[in-house]
Amino acid sequence: MIDSIFTTVAADTELTLTHALLTFGIAILLGGIISFTYMKTQVAYSPSFTLTMMVLPTIVAIIILLIGSNIARAFSLAGAFSIIRFRSAPGDSKDISYVLFSMAAGLACGVGAYGYAALFTVCLCILMFVLKAINFGANKAQTKLLKVTIPENLGYEEAFDEIFRKFGVGYELKKVRTTELGSLYELVYAVQIGPQTSQKELLDAVRTRNGNLDITLTMNPVVQEY
Repeated sequence: MIDSIFTTVAADTELTLTHALLTFGIAILLGGIISFTYMKTQVAYSPSFTLTMMVLPTIVAIIILLIGSNIARAFSLAGAFSIIRFRSAPGDSKDISYVLFSMAAGLACGVGAYGYAALFTVCLCILMFVLKAINFGANKAQTKLLKVTIPENLGYEEAFDEIFRKFGVGYELKKVRTTELGSLYELVYAVQIGPQTSQKELLDAVRTRNGNLDITLTMNPVVQEY
């Protein structure tokens, strides 16, 4: 009984309506499970991306069904999909893992490995929930972006070194640019602020040093882009 569940349908078998509908239904179900897992394990997510997670396994399964063991079809579909251009901006690396997750589920459904598709989907979803629960890989001192405007008479190389050391903030100067026809400098720091550090006191100290000019601190962790 168990062996029959995990038996893979041969790729060279004739495609039937029953086989196609079964593949379609299982792919939709697995896509829904993956999409639900994504929504529950992400702090913020895009509704369009959750929709993508829902339909992607079905799309991949349909492609595999259409190709079958026909080499000519494989090359034809590869040429057709090569003209597609994805214009969306790269997202979080976790989003990429979910895309691969969904494609793997669709691929397994397409080749008829329904039992393995369901098994691995459930196992990976459980793994995602466990990693979320234990906060795996989280860095307590998150890297944030600090933009500070200073007057031209304040040396930017070591302008806030003393303040950062006082508050135990790790920092790296990423960018310097001039504004207001060169009368002001805008400094961009990547800073690591621990949970015990008061952000208000830190910003007040920086504000005192730069003469109440503009200061911007991102509230979300920074992707390495400056």
